[in-house]
Amino acid sequence: MAIAARDGRDTILVTGGAGFIGSNIARALAVDGWRIVVADWFGTGGKWKNLADVLLDDVLTPEATLGWIEAQHARVEAIVHMGAISATTEPDVDLIVARNIRATLDLWAISARHDVRLIYASSAATYGDGSAGFVDDNSATHLARLRPLNAYGWSKLAVDRRFIADVAAGRPTPPQWAGLRFFNVYGPNEAHKDDMRSVIHKIYPLAASGESVTLFRSHDPNYQDGGQLRDFIHVDDCVAVMRWLIANSGVNGIFNVGTGKARSFADLARAVFAALGREPRITYVDMPERIRNAYQYFTEADATRLRTAGYDGQFTSLEDGIARYVAALKSAETQ
Repeated sequence: MAIAARDGRDTILVTGGAGFIGSNIARALAVDGWRIVVADWFGTGGKWKNLADVLLDDVLTPEATLGWIEAQHARVEAIVHMGAISATTEPDVDLIVARNIRATLDLWAISARHDVRLIYASSAATYGDGSAGFVDDNSATHLARLRPLNAYGWSKLAVDRRFIADVAAGRPTPPQWAGLRFFNVYGPNEAHKDDMRSVIHKIYPLAASGESVTLFRSHDPNYQDGGQLRDFIHVDDCVAVMRWLIANSGVNGIFNVGTGKARSFADLARAVFAALGREPRITYVDMPERIRNAYQYFTEADATRLRTAGYDGQFTSLEDGIARYVAALKSAETQ
């Protein structure tokens, strides 16, 4: 995919670029020919491995990001903002405000001031229990009806609402802006996410060794044990949407990024066993009481806005995506 830089702007800054979705995006955009700058914290773990094969122009700490943009904005085409606290169970709301709200508002302001495109991660967690539906209606009245179930979802919705308000009021905005409401993403480079890893990554080693895997019992009479439904999307499909947005600078707004097909956790587990050539072995345990009141039993993206905007990519089926991911996990074990 050829790059379409303006006036020598050949660089894309990816915040959270060593993370799960961010590292996959950084890799794809580097292959497309962009100079990639990553902002992230690496710590003492192995997160650096997510970028081991990526050609990087520079690496920043998040604290240095705004100063770097001020100094280098003439070469920056876009900021892809994936950096955030993504744990839906994070109890420190002040930390969530600083990392998820304040940091994103600062990037919005500096992008508008320096004519830099901004694409940022929103979340399907903005929809709460789904009682208001999963339609990415960008109207202020619709956004005001959403009720997230946790502080993480609230932080993402607060940013969405602020940006929609800025657009409606005619205040300064980036030349292109898009918020991506990712649904349940899985795929390579998520090992560092600990408890926030996908269920696929958690159960893979058990299934591979022939052991039984554990899923939550349902505490809603409308759903069977393991019948809780999610819109599971392979990270490659998220990357494809991002590349399309970078190639289409006239597309603006908040968009769902999901397959549009909800599948059960039991389906997911069976697909992992099938990819390993094993018979499924699944047991169920009670869901912890601390998360029962904030648990989503059903999510399913409505992709109408994305399709109407012109995106025509095909989303990977759960079975095909898991087969590809399991193959990647097996390959990584031999390296």
